[in-house]
Amino acid sequence: MQHKQTNGVKTLLGDPKKAIIKLSIPMIIAMSANTIYNLADALWVSGFGHFIFTDKIIPTVGPDALAAVGFVLPFFMMVMAISTGIGLGGGSAISRRIGADDKNGADNVAIHSIILILLLSIVFTIILFASSQTIFTAIGAESTIELATSYGNIIFAGSIFMFFSQVAYAILRAEGDANRAMYAMMFGAGLNIVLDPIFIYTFEMGLNGAAYATVLSMAITSSVLVYWLFLRKNTYVSFHFKDFSFKKDILKDIFKVGLPASIQQLSMSITMLVIIRMITLQGANEIGVAAYNTGWRVVMIAVLPLLGIATAVTSVTAAAFGAKVYEKLNAAYLYAMKIGLVIEIICAVAIFAFAPQISSIFTTASDAGQLHIYLIDFLKISSLFYPGAAFGIITSAMFQGTGKGTYSLITTLLRTIVLTVFLSALFTFVFQWGLTGIWWGLVIANLVGSIIALLWGKIYVNNLMKKTATTG
Repeated sequence: MQHKQTNGVKTLLGDPKKAIIKLSIPMIIAMSANTIYNLADALWVSGFGHFIFTDKIIPTVGPDALAAVGFVLPFFMMVMAISTGIGLGGGSAISRRIGADDKNGADNVAIHSIILILLLSIVFTIILFASSQTIFTAIGAESTIELATSYGNIIFAGSIFMFFSQVAYAILRAEGDANRAMYAMMFGAGLNIVLDPIFIYTFEMGLNGAAYATVLSMAITSSVLVYWLFLRKNTYVSFHFKDFSFKKDILKDIFKVGLPASIQQLSMSITMLVIIRMITLQGANEIGVAAYNTGWRVVMIAVLPLLGIATAVTSVTAAAFGAKVYEKLNAAYLYAMKIGLVIEIICAVAIFAFAPQISSIFTTASDAGQLHIYLIDFLKISSLFYPGAAFGIITSAMFQGTGKGTYSLITTLLRTIVLTVFLSALFTFVFQWGLTGIWWGLVIANLVGSIIALLWGKIYVNNLMKKTATTG
Protein backbone atom coordinates (compact mmCIF):
# COMPACT_ATOMS: atom_id res chain seq x y z
CA MET A 1 0.00 0.00 0.00
CA GLN A 2 1.31 3.45 -0.85
CA HIS A 3 -0.80 5.22 1.76
CA LYS A 4 -0.42 5.02 5.51
CA GLN A 5 -2.49 2.15 6.84
CA THR A 6 -4.58 2.33 9.98
CA ASN A 7 -4.82 -0.76 12.18
CA GLY A 8 -8.28 -1.34 10.77
CA VAL A 9 -7.03 -1.42 7.19
CA LYS A 10 -4.23 -3.81 8.17
CA THR A 11 -6.84 -6.14 9.70
CA LEU A 12 -9.04 -5.86 6.62
CA LEU A 13 -6.22 -6.88 4.28
CA GLY A 14 -4.73 -9.59 6.51
CA ASP A 15 -5.73 -13.17 7.29
CA PRO A 16 -9.43 -13.52 6.31
CA LYS A 17 -10.45 -15.76 9.23
CA LYS A 18 -8.80 -13.48 11.78
CA ALA A 19 -10.38 -10.48 10.07
CA ILE A 20 -13.85 -12.06 10.31
CA ILE A 21 -13.43 -12.66 14.04
CA LYS A 22 -11.78 -9.33 14.80
CA LEU A 23 -14.39 -7.31 12.89
CA SER A 24 -17.37 -9.44 13.93
CA ILE A 25 -16.93 -9.37 17.69
CA PRO A 26 -17.20 -5.59 18.13
CA MET A 27 -20.28 -5.48 15.91
CA ILE A 28 -21.94 -8.39 17.71
CA ILE A 29 -21.34 -6.63 21.03
CA ALA A 30 -22.66 -3.35 19.63
CA MET A 31 -25.71 -4.96 18.07
CA SER A 32 -26.33 -6.87 21.30
CA ALA A 33 -26.43 -3.58 23.16
CA ASN A 34 -28.77 -2.14 20.56
CA THR A 35 -31.03 -5.18 20.72
CA ILE A 36 -31.05 -5.12 24.49
CA TYR A 37 -32.22 -1.52 24.20
CA ASN A 38 -35.03 -2.60 21.85
CA LEU A 39 -36.12 -5.21 24.36
CA ALA A 40 -35.84 -2.77 27.24
CA ASP A 41 -37.90 -0.27 25.25
CA ALA A 42 -40.62 -2.90 24.78
CA LEU A 43 -40.46 -3.79 28.49
CA TRP A 44 -40.85 -0.19 29.65
CA VAL A 45 -43.80 0.54 27.36
CA SER A 46 -45.44 -2.78 28.32
CA GLY A 47 -45.69 -1.53 31.91
CA PHE A 48 -42.75 -3.46 33.35
CA GLY A 49 -41.22 -1.68 36.34
CA HIS A 50 -44.01 0.91 36.46
CA PHE A 51 -44.18 1.28 40.22
CA ILE A 52 -40.42 1.38 40.67
CA PHE A 53 -40.46 4.90 39.22
CA THR A 54 -43.90 6.26 40.11
CA ASP A 55 -47.05 5.34 41.99
CA LYS A 56 -49.18 7.28 39.50
CA ILE A 57 -51.16 5.64 36.73
CA ILE A 58 -49.55 6.16 33.31
CA PRO A 59 -52.40 5.43 30.86
CA THR A 60 -50.33 5.11 27.68
CA VAL A 61 -48.36 1.98 28.68
CA GLY A 62 -49.36 -1.68 28.46
CA PRO A 63 -50.53 -3.97 25.63
CA ASP A 64 -52.02 -1.05 23.64
CA ALA A 65 -48.66 0.75 23.74
CA LEU A 66 -46.91 -2.40 22.48
CA ALA A 67 -49.44 -2.62 19.66
CA ALA A 68 -48.92 1.07 18.77
CA VAL A 69 -45.15 0.51 18.59
CA GLY A 70 -45.88 -2.52 16.40
CA PHE A 71 -47.75 -0.36 13.88
CA VAL A 72 -44.84 2.12 13.76
CA LEU A 73 -42.11 -0.54 13.56
CA PRO A 74 -42.38 -1.29 9.80
CA PHE A 75 -41.92 2.41 8.98
CA PHE A 76 -39.05 2.68 11.46
CA MET A 77 -37.52 -0.25 9.57
CA MET A 78 -38.06 1.59 6.28
CA VAL A 79 -35.89 4.42 7.56
CA MET A 80 -33.34 1.82 8.62
CA ALA A 81 -33.58 0.19 5.20
CA ILE A 82 -32.74 3.36 3.27
CA SER A 83 -29.91 4.40 5.59
CA THR A 84 -28.44 0.91 5.93
CA GLY A 85 -28.66 0.38 2.18
CA ILE A 86 -26.75 3.55 1.36
CA GLY A 87 -24.29 2.65 4.11
CA LEU A 88 -23.75 -0.82 2.65
CA GLY A 89 -23.35 0.58 -0.85
CA GLY A 90 -20.87 3.21 0.25
CA GLY A 91 -19.06 0.84 2.62
CA SER A 92 -18.65 -1.86 -0.01
CA ALA A 93 -17.29 0.69 -2.51
CA ILE A 94 -14.87 2.10 0.09
CA SER A 95 -13.54 -1.35 1.04
CA ARG A 96 -13.07 -2.35 -2.60
CA ARG A 97 -11.06 0.85 -3.21
CA ILE A 98 -8.96 0.20 -0.11
CA GLY A 99 -8.22 -3.29 -1.49
CA ALA A 100 -7.23 -1.69 -4.81
CA ASP A 101 -5.03 0.95 -3.07
CA ASP A 102 -7.22 3.85 -4.21
CA LYS A 103 -7.43 6.19 -1.21
CA ASN A 104 -8.70 9.18 -3.18
CA GLY A 105 -11.48 7.01 -4.53
CA ALA A 106 -12.36 5.83 -1.01
CA ASP A 107 -12.47 9.46 0.20
CA ASN A 108 -14.80 10.45 -2.63
CA VAL A 109 -17.18 7.57 -1.92
CA ALA A 110 -17.33 8.52 1.78
CA ILE A 111 -18.18 12.15 0.96
CA HIS A 112 -20.83 11.13 -1.56
CA SER A 113 -22.39 8.74 0.98
CA ILE A 114 -22.74 11.42 3.66
CA ILE A 115 -24.25 14.08 1.39
CA LEU A 116 -26.55 11.60 -0.31
CA ILE A 117 -27.98 10.29 2.96
CA LEU A 118 -28.61 13.78 4.34
CA LEU A 119 -30.62 14.70 1.24
CA LEU A 120 -32.61 11.46 1.37
CA SER A 121 -33.31 11.90 5.08
CA ILE A 122 -35.04 15.24 4.47
CA VAL A 123 -37.30 13.76 1.78
CA PHE A 124 -38.33 10.67 3.73
CA THR A 125 -38.86 12.54 7.01
CA ILE A 126 -41.29 14.97 5.37
CA ILE A 127 -43.23 12.15 3.65
CA LEU A 128 -43.59 9.98 6.77
CA PHE A 129 -44.39 12.86 9.11
CA ALA A 130 -47.07 14.27 6.82
CA SER A 131 -48.87 10.99 6.17
CA SER A 132 -48.53 9.08 9.46
CA GLN A 133 -52.18 8.91 10.54
CA THR A 134 -53.30 7.88 7.05
CA ILE A 135 -50.84 5.02 6.77
CA PHE A 136 -51.52 3.69 10.28
CA THR A 137 -55.25 3.67 9.57
CA ALA A 138 -54.63 1.86 6.28
CA ILE A 139 -52.80 -1.04 7.95
CA GLY A 140 -55.49 -1.63 10.57
CA ALA A 141 -54.75 0.54 13.61
CA GLU A 142 -58.08 1.16 15.33
CA SER A 143 -58.19 1.75 19.08
CA THR A 144 -54.46 2.57 19.07
CA ILE A 145 -54.47 5.02 16.15
CA GLU A 146 -53.83 8.10 18.32
CA LEU A 147 -51.04 6.37 20.26
CA ALA A 148 -49.37 5.15 17.06
CA THR A 149 -49.62 8.55 15.36
CA SER A 150 -48.19 10.59 18.24
CA TYR A 151 -45.38 8.08 18.87
CA GLY A 152 -44.60 7.73 15.15
CA ASN A 153 -44.48 11.48 14.47
CA ILE A 154 -41.83 11.99 17.14
CA ILE A 155 -39.72 9.13 15.75
CA PHE A 156 -40.11 10.35 12.15
CA ALA A 157 -39.20 13.94 13.08
CA GLY A 158 -35.87 12.76 14.52
CA SER A 159 -35.09 10.20 11.84
CA ILE A 160 -32.33 12.36 10.30
CA PHE A 161 -30.08 11.23 13.16
CA MET A 162 -30.73 7.59 12.32
CA PHE A 163 -30.03 8.18 8.62
CA PHE A 164 -26.71 9.83 9.39
CA SER A 165 -25.53 7.41 12.08
CA GLN A 166 -26.11 4.29 9.97
CA VAL A 167 -23.93 5.65 7.16
CA ALA A 168 -21.28 6.82 9.64
CA TYR A 169 -21.13 3.32 11.16
CA ALA A 170 -20.77 1.84 7.67
CA ILE A 171 -17.85 4.14 6.81
CA LEU A 172 -16.01 3.16 10.00
CA ARG A 173 -16.61 -0.56 9.36
CA ALA A 174 -15.57 -0.22 5.71
CA GLU A 175 -12.07 0.82 6.75
CA GLY A 176 -11.87 -1.93 9.37
CA ASP A 177 -12.59 0.33 12.37
CA ALA A 178 -15.33 -1.83 13.88
CA ASN A 179 -14.35 -0.86 17.43
CA ARG A 180 -15.41 2.77 17.19
CA ALA A 181 -18.64 1.78 15.47
CA MET A 182 -19.19 -0.53 18.44
CA TYR A 183 -18.46 2.20 21.01
CA ALA A 184 -20.93 4.59 19.39
CA MET A 185 -23.69 2.00 19.09
CA MET A 186 -23.22 0.84 22.69
CA PHE A 187 -23.21 4.40 23.96
CA GLY A 188 -26.44 5.22 22.12
CA ALA A 189 -28.18 2.05 23.27
CA GLY A 190 -27.06 2.48 26.87
CA LEU A 191 -28.18 6.10 26.93
CA ASN A 192 -31.56 5.11 25.52
CA ILE A 193 -32.07 2.39 28.14
CA VAL A 194 -31.39 4.93 30.90
CA LEU A 195 -33.55 7.70 29.43
CA ASP A 196 -36.56 5.50 28.61
CA PRO A 197 -37.98 4.99 32.12
CA ILE A 198 -37.14 8.57 33.07
CA PHE A 199 -39.15 10.01 30.18
CA ILE A 200 -41.93 7.38 30.36
CA TYR A 201 -42.48 7.26 34.13
CA THR A 202 -40.58 9.97 35.98
CA PHE A 203 -41.66 12.69 33.52
CA GLU A 204 -45.04 10.92 33.13
CA MET A 205 -44.89 11.13 29.33
CA GLY A 206 -45.91 7.51 28.72
CA LEU A 207 -45.35 6.09 25.23
CA ASN A 208 -44.35 9.46 23.80
CA GLY A 209 -41.58 9.58 26.38
CA ALA A 210 -40.05 6.46 24.81
CA ALA A 211 -40.02 8.23 21.44
CA TYR A 212 -38.36 11.36 22.85
CA ALA A 213 -35.75 9.23 24.62
CA THR A 214 -34.96 7.45 21.35
CA VAL A 215 -34.56 10.67 19.36
CA LEU A 216 -32.42 12.34 22.02
CA SER A 217 -30.14 9.30 22.24
CA MET A 218 -29.70 9.20 18.47
CA ALA A 219 -28.94 12.93 18.38
CA ILE A 220 -26.21 12.66 21.02
CA THR A 221 -24.69 9.58 19.33
CA SER A 222 -24.67 11.40 15.99
CA SER A 223 -22.72 14.27 17.56
CA VAL A 224 -20.03 11.79 18.67
CA LEU A 225 -19.79 10.41 15.13
CA VAL A 226 -19.54 13.93 13.69
CA TYR A 227 -16.60 14.60 16.02
CA TRP A 228 -14.78 11.41 14.98
CA LEU A 229 -15.30 11.76 11.24
CA PHE A 230 -15.05 15.51 10.64
CA LEU A 231 -13.30 17.14 13.60
CA ARG A 232 -10.80 14.66 15.03
CA LYS A 233 -9.83 13.49 11.52
CA ASN A 234 -8.00 10.28 12.44
CA THR A 235 -9.92 7.97 10.13
CA TYR A 236 -8.37 6.43 7.01
CA VAL A 237 -10.84 8.20 4.74
CA SER A 238 -10.74 12.00 4.65
CA PHE A 239 -13.59 14.45 4.08
CA HIS A 240 -13.07 17.53 1.92
CA PHE A 241 -16.41 19.11 1.04
CA LYS A 242 -15.02 22.21 -0.69
CA ASP A 243 -15.92 22.31 -4.39
CA PHE A 244 -17.89 19.07 -4.02
CA SER A 245 -20.01 17.92 -6.93
CA PHE A 246 -21.75 14.59 -7.49
CA LYS A 247 -19.88 12.23 -9.79
CA LYS A 248 -21.96 9.83 -11.85
CA ASP A 249 -19.54 6.89 -11.61
CA ILE A 250 -19.35 7.08 -7.80
CA LEU A 251 -23.12 7.38 -7.40
CA LYS A 252 -23.50 4.39 -9.72
CA ASP A 253 -21.07 2.36 -7.61
CA ILE A 254 -22.87 3.26 -4.36
CA PHE A 255 -26.31 2.52 -5.79
CA LYS A 256 -25.12 -0.72 -7.41
CA VAL A 257 -25.06 -2.26 -3.93
CA GLY A 258 -26.97 0.37 -1.94
CA LEU A 259 -30.18 0.43 -3.99
CA PRO A 260 -30.67 -3.36 -3.99
CA ALA A 261 -29.76 -3.43 -0.29
CA SER A 262 -32.32 -0.72 0.48
CA ILE A 263 -35.00 -2.48 -1.55
CA GLN A 264 -33.99 -5.71 0.14
CA GLN A 265 -34.58 -4.23 3.59
CA LEU A 266 -37.66 -2.35 2.43
CA SER A 267 -39.08 -5.69 1.33
CA MET A 268 -38.78 -6.83 4.94
CA SER A 269 -40.72 -3.75 6.05
CA ILE A 270 -43.35 -4.38 3.41
CA THR A 271 -43.59 -7.98 4.56
CA MET A 272 -44.13 -6.77 8.12
CA LEU A 273 -46.93 -4.50 6.92
CA VAL A 274 -48.57 -7.39 5.06
CA ILE A 275 -48.20 -9.68 8.09
CA ILE A 276 -49.73 -7.03 10.35
CA ARG A 277 -52.63 -6.66 7.93
CA MET A 278 -53.10 -10.44 7.89
CA ILE A 279 -53.17 -10.46 11.69
CA THR A 280 -55.88 -7.80 11.80
CA LEU A 281 -57.90 -9.40 8.99
CA GLN A 282 -58.10 -12.76 10.73
CA GLY A 283 -59.31 -11.17 13.95
CA ALA A 284 -56.33 -11.01 16.33
CA ASN A 285 -56.09 -7.20 16.01
CA GLU A 286 -53.97 -5.27 18.55
CA ILE A 287 -53.04 -8.31 20.69
CA GLY A 288 -51.82 -10.24 17.66
CA VAL A 289 -49.81 -7.25 16.45
CA ALA A 290 -48.29 -6.86 19.93
CA ALA A 291 -47.29 -10.55 19.93
CA TYR A 292 -45.69 -10.23 16.49
CA ASN A 293 -43.89 -6.98 17.34
CA THR A 294 -42.57 -8.28 20.66
CA GLY A 295 -41.67 -11.71 19.30
CA TRP A 296 -39.78 -10.18 16.40
CA ARG A 297 -37.60 -8.30 18.87
CA VAL A 298 -36.59 -11.66 20.33
CA VAL A 299 -35.90 -12.96 16.81
CA MET A 300 -33.54 -10.03 16.30
CA ILE A 301 -31.63 -11.04 19.44
CA ALA A 302 -31.26 -14.56 18.06
CA VAL A 303 -29.95 -13.46 14.65
CA LEU A 304 -27.85 -10.51 15.81
CA PRO A 305 -24.64 -12.61 15.86
CA LEU A 306 -25.31 -13.28 12.16
CA LEU A 307 -25.84 -9.58 11.49
CA GLY A 308 -22.56 -8.76 13.24
CA ILE A 309 -20.71 -11.44 11.28
CA ALA A 310 -22.35 -10.21 8.07
CA THR A 311 -20.93 -6.70 8.48
CA ALA A 312 -17.46 -8.24 8.69
CA VAL A 313 -18.13 -10.48 5.67
CA THR A 314 -19.13 -7.49 3.54
CA SER A 315 -15.93 -5.57 4.36
CA VAL A 316 -13.51 -8.52 4.15
CA THR A 317 -14.93 -9.97 0.92
CA ALA A 318 -15.06 -6.48 -0.63
CA ALA A 319 -11.36 -5.90 0.09
CA ALA A 320 -10.45 -9.39 -1.21
CA PHE A 321 -12.56 -8.81 -4.31
CA GLY A 322 -10.91 -5.43 -4.92
CA ALA A 323 -7.48 -7.06 -4.63
CA LYS A 324 -8.68 -10.01 -6.80
CA VAL A 325 -7.66 -12.54 -4.15
CA TYR A 326 -10.65 -14.86 -4.50
CA GLU A 327 -9.27 -17.70 -2.35
CA LYS A 328 -9.27 -15.28 0.58
CA LEU A 329 -12.82 -14.26 -0.30
CA ASN A 330 -13.95 -17.91 -0.28
CA ALA A 331 -12.20 -18.62 3.01
CA ALA A 332 -13.89 -15.68 4.72
CA TYR A 333 -17.31 -16.66 3.31
CA LEU A 334 -17.19 -20.31 4.41
CA TYR A 335 -15.64 -19.60 7.79
CA ALA A 336 -18.29 -17.01 8.62
CA MET A 337 -21.07 -19.38 7.62
CA LYS A 338 -19.79 -22.21 9.83
CA ILE A 339 -19.53 -19.93 12.87
CA GLY A 340 -22.99 -18.52 12.24
CA LEU A 341 -24.59 -21.96 11.90
CA VAL A 342 -23.24 -23.18 15.24
CA ILE A 343 -24.31 -20.01 17.06
CA GLU A 344 -27.84 -20.11 15.63
CA ILE A 345 -28.38 -23.75 16.59
CA ILE A 346 -27.58 -22.82 20.19
CA CYS A 347 -29.90 -19.78 20.05
CA ALA A 348 -32.77 -21.82 18.58
CA VAL A 349 -32.57 -24.48 21.29
CA ALA A 350 -32.39 -21.89 24.09
CA ILE A 351 -35.33 -19.76 22.91
CA PHE A 352 -37.51 -22.79 22.17
CA ALA A 353 -36.86 -24.19 25.65
CA PHE A 354 -37.42 -20.94 27.52
CA ALA A 355 -40.25 -19.46 25.44
CA PRO A 356 -42.77 -19.39 28.36
CA GLN A 357 -40.32 -17.62 30.64
CA ILE A 358 -39.37 -15.09 27.95
CA SER A 359 -43.03 -14.40 27.23
CA SER A 360 -43.76 -13.84 30.92
CA ILE A 361 -41.30 -10.94 31.04
CA PHE A 362 -43.34 -8.99 28.48
CA THR A 363 -46.78 -9.82 29.87
CA THR A 364 -46.73 -8.51 33.42
CA ALA A 365 -49.80 -6.32 32.89
CA SER A 366 -53.04 -7.74 34.33
CA ASP A 367 -54.79 -7.78 30.93
CA ALA A 368 -51.99 -9.53 29.02
CA GLY A 369 -53.05 -13.18 29.37
CA GLN A 370 -53.94 -13.71 25.70
CA LEU A 371 -50.76 -11.93 24.61
CA HIS A 372 -48.75 -14.39 26.73
CA ILE A 373 -50.23 -17.39 24.86
CA TYR A 374 -49.76 -15.84 21.42
CA LEU A 375 -46.17 -14.86 22.20
CA ILE A 376 -45.16 -18.35 23.37
CA ASP A 377 -46.42 -19.83 20.08
CA PHE A 378 -44.52 -17.25 18.03
CA LEU A 379 -41.25 -17.78 19.93
CA LYS A 380 -41.31 -21.57 19.63
CA ILE A 381 -42.27 -21.73 15.96
CA SER A 382 -40.01 -18.90 14.75
CA SER A 383 -36.93 -20.40 16.47
CA LEU A 384 -36.95 -23.24 13.93
CA PHE A 385 -35.59 -21.06 11.10
CA TYR A 386 -32.61 -19.56 13.01
CA PRO A 387 -29.94 -22.09 11.87
CA GLY A 388 -30.96 -21.79 8.22
CA ALA A 389 -30.78 -18.00 8.45
CA ALA A 390 -26.98 -18.29 8.61
CA PHE A 391 -26.89 -19.38 4.96
CA GLY A 392 -29.05 -16.54 3.69
CA ILE A 393 -27.65 -13.65 5.73
CA ILE A 394 -23.96 -14.51 5.22
CA THR A 395 -24.46 -15.12 1.49
CA SER A 396 -26.25 -11.78 1.10
CA ALA A 397 -23.34 -10.04 2.83
CA MET A 398 -20.85 -11.70 0.47
CA PHE A 399 -22.86 -10.62 -2.58
CA GLN A 400 -22.94 -7.04 -1.27
CA GLY A 401 -19.20 -7.07 -0.61
CA THR A 402 -18.42 -8.15 -4.17
CA GLY A 403 -20.72 -5.54 -5.69
CA LYS A 404 -23.47 -8.02 -6.63
CA GLY A 405 -26.23 -6.29 -4.70
CA THR A 406 -28.84 -7.43 -7.23
CA TYR A 407 -28.10 -11.08 -6.42
CA SER A 408 -28.66 -10.40 -2.73
CA LEU A 409 -31.86 -8.55 -3.53
CA ILE A 410 -33.30 -11.38 -5.63
CA THR A 411 -32.78 -13.99 -2.91
CA THR A 412 -34.32 -11.69 -0.30
CA LEU A 413 -37.36 -10.82 -2.42
CA LEU A 414 -37.93 -14.52 -3.01
CA ARG A 415 -37.84 -15.17 0.73
CA THR A 416 -39.91 -12.16 1.84
CA ILE A 417 -42.30 -10.80 -0.76
CA VAL A 418 -42.85 -14.09 -2.61
CA LEU A 419 -42.56 -17.02 -0.22
CA THR A 420 -43.44 -15.43 3.13
CA VAL A 421 -46.54 -13.63 1.90
CA PHE A 422 -47.73 -16.57 -0.19
CA LEU A 423 -47.18 -19.26 2.44
CA SER A 424 -48.51 -17.17 5.35
CA ALA A 425 -51.67 -16.37 3.39
CA LEU A 426 -52.04 -20.01 2.33
CA PHE A 427 -51.72 -21.41 5.85
CA THR A 428 -53.86 -18.69 7.46
CA PHE A 429 -56.76 -18.14 5.06
CA VAL A 430 -56.88 -21.38 3.04
CA PHE A 431 -55.85 -23.95 5.66
CA GLN A 432 -57.48 -21.84 8.43
CA TRP A 433 -54.55 -22.14 10.85
CA GLY A 434 -55.03 -18.62 12.25
CA LEU A 435 -51.99 -16.86 13.72
CA THR A 436 -50.08 -20.14 13.78
CA GLY A 437 -50.31 -20.25 9.98
CA ILE A 438 -48.60 -16.87 9.73
CA TRP A 439 -45.77 -18.01 12.00
CA TRP A 440 -45.26 -21.24 9.98
CA GLY A 441 -45.28 -19.25 6.76
CA LEU A 442 -42.42 -17.14 8.09
CA VAL A 443 -40.40 -20.20 9.07
CA ILE A 444 -40.75 -22.24 5.88
CA ALA A 445 -40.20 -19.20 3.63
CA ASN A 446 -36.99 -18.24 5.43
CA LEU A 447 -35.61 -21.78 5.33
CA VAL A 448 -36.31 -22.30 1.62
CA GLY A 449 -35.01 -18.83 0.69
CA SER A 450 -31.80 -19.30 2.68
CA ILE A 451 -31.01 -22.65 1.05
CA ILE A 452 -31.47 -21.12 -2.42
CA ALA A 453 -29.15 -18.25 -1.45
CA LEU A 454 -26.49 -20.72 -0.25
CA LEU A 455 -26.52 -22.68 -3.51
CA TRP A 456 -26.27 -19.50 -5.58
CA GLY A 457 -23.48 -18.12 -3.40
CA LYS A 458 -21.38 -21.27 -3.73
CA ILE A 459 -21.77 -21.31 -7.52
CA TYR A 460 -20.81 -17.62 -7.75
CA VAL A 461 -17.65 -17.96 -5.59
CA ASN A 462 -16.57 -21.17 -7.34
CA ASN A 463 -16.85 -19.39 -10.70
CA LEU A 464 -14.66 -16.54 -9.41
CA MET A 465 -11.96 -19.01 -8.35
CA LYS A 466 -12.17 -20.87 -11.65
CA LYS A 467 -11.71 -17.57 -13.48
CA THR A 468 -8.53 -16.93 -11.46
CA ALA A 469 -7.21 -20.40 -12.17
CA THR A 470 -7.86 -19.96 -15.91
CA THR A 471 -6.19 -16.54 -16.18
CA GLY A 472 -3.35 -17.64 -13.92
